[in-house]
Amino acid sequence: MHAVQIVFAVVWVAFWLYWLVAAFSTKKGRIPWSRYVGSRAAIVLIAIVLLRLGVFRGNGHNTDHAWRAGLGLFLLCLGLGFAIWARLHIGRNWGTPMTRREEPELVTSGPYRLVRHPIYSGILIGGVGTAVALGWFWLTAVGLAGIYFFYSATVEERYLTAQFPDTYPAYKHSTKMLVPFVL
Repeated sequence: MHAVQIVFAVVWVAFWLYWLVAAFSTKKGRIPWSRYVGSRAAIVLIAIVLLRLGVFRGNGHNTDHAWRAGLGLFLLCLGLGFAIWARLHIGRNWGTPMTRREEPELVTSGPYRLVRHPIYSGILIGGVGTAVALGWFWLTAVGLAGIYFFYSATVEERYLTAQFPDTYPAYKHSTKMLVPFVL
């Protein structure tokens, strides 16, 4: 394993370990698993098929180019830093995708001023950074995550519109979903 690959693996593992530990400090909530089990099962099935086909073992390693490794590491750190900032800013209101919180609060400040779903945005930017540095085949994983995050965001926004009918529509109108000023 190349040094660049080790660095990326360590950063991702550290991020997900932080994410797991931080999950213990959230408000109680419920995930309507039965309602979304089909879409989650489809995503897992697609990921398994892609792994079996060897999509993530492709030849397109970019680690021979120092500028790609540097740019990728910058994007990885920028993206995951943005996601962590959003996670810290939302505090105990955070939940796994499509979780419904008891006593929810609408957070529109900090990174939520820039996009409505900055955690998703940050993870996707980190994924793009990984693809730039390690191989373009990682864009497959980023694309699948993007589809899932877009779907999750859409479901969450329906819930938030119902929870905050006076404030969420205005926030939705003034702030983009995932990419500032674009999407």
